[in-house]
Amino acid sequence: MCRPRSATVSETNERTAAALVLEDGRVFRGEAFGATGETFGEIVFCTAMTGYQETLTDPSYHRQIVVATAPQIGNTGWNDEDDESGRVWVSGYVVRDPARITSNWRATGSLAGALVEQGVVGISGVDTRSLTRHLRERGAMRAGVFSGAALAAPDAMLVRVLESPRMLGADLAGQVTTAEPYVVPAEGERRFRVAALDLGIKSNTPRMLAARGIETHVLPSTTTLDELLAVEADGVFLSNGPGDPATADHAVALTRGVLERRVPLFGICFGNQILGRALGLGTYKLRYGHRGINIPVIDVATGTVAITAQNHGFALEGEPGKDFDTPFGKAAVSHYCPNDGCVEGVRALEVPAFSVQYHPEAAAGPHDAATLFDRFATMMEARGA
Repeated sequence: MCRPRSATVSETNERTAAALVLEDGRVFRGEAFGATGETFGEIVFCTAMTGYQETLTDPSYHRQIVVATAPQIGNTGWNDEDDESGRVWVSGYVVRDPARITSNWRATGSLAGALVEQGVVGISGVDTRSLTRHLRERGAMRAGVFSGAALAAPDAMLVRVLESPRMLGADLAGQVTTAEPYVVPAEGERRFRVAALDLGIKSNTPRMLAARGIETHVLPSTTTLDELLAVEADGVFLSNGPGDPATADHAVALTRGVLERRVPLFGICFGNQILGRALGLGTYKLRYGHRGINIPVIDVATGTVAITAQNHGFALEGEPGKDFDTPFGKAAVSHYCPNDGCVEGVRALEVPAFSVQYHPEAAAGPHDAATLFDRFATMMEARGA
């Protein structure tokens, strides 16, 4: 893994000074946590009370500095089972009170040790309540974490932050996708075969599909339509992932090819935005996004509420419950968030395709939406009937 610039690998950072510098000039002081050095990214906050290992290894957080709003982080350590990918993807980590000891029977190491090993620059001792309120008022923005030899005068550190790239317009899916296709077999007898476009897929997604008798062929984001069709899949899955969906023209074109052939399609998170774009909707950047495991979503058709896991800073344009015309017939905005009215799902009415903005595979998070995988299986079953 490529370490942040100037990162060192000492785990004894408790007394090493560190600074978090936001692009609007606000500075938060603390102590180094994890590797020392400097790192840059869009700073966002996650309200989850648990699941920090899954958060840190979620590819959707690529090039983001994550603020944990839970006051104490790290008390369950780090284990060999809960990674959602092969590495930590966050560019930096901000916590208030790191646990002094690891206390969990599954732990194989500490959180601080994992950050050091993977060269992730973090900061602790920060007033994360004040920081979160600042981000809610001002919005997500660029930031940098500096510690050790990278510490400098505030103005000098701010210059470095302002030189870093913005998330708006960032094309990142290609940086997190698999280099080669691979197959996750079904558990027991295979019922269906799915082609999953890896835009930043989490490990739990193929596991959820496998539990339903679905064999998953995970494909790179650069996969062509001919290569995808060569899998002879019963359905297509569009995964979560990082970056600005407005840059994902290849994935959108691929999705349109799938819709034209009426192959059942299911998308989540970034995949929801891809399907939305393929159906003709625009996207925009949210002020500070939805990141956590307690976010309510309303299904327009039934009025039921699901508590969901989410991680997104962009959203689809649209009005909940309204039908709209697409090149593939009518479609509808199927779900929305009651907190802010944000579009949380779309559904094609004349071709077999639907998507949601949240994470039905959770990891970590509630299981309210897990039945969406069953809905996908039912859609594939209907096509084969």
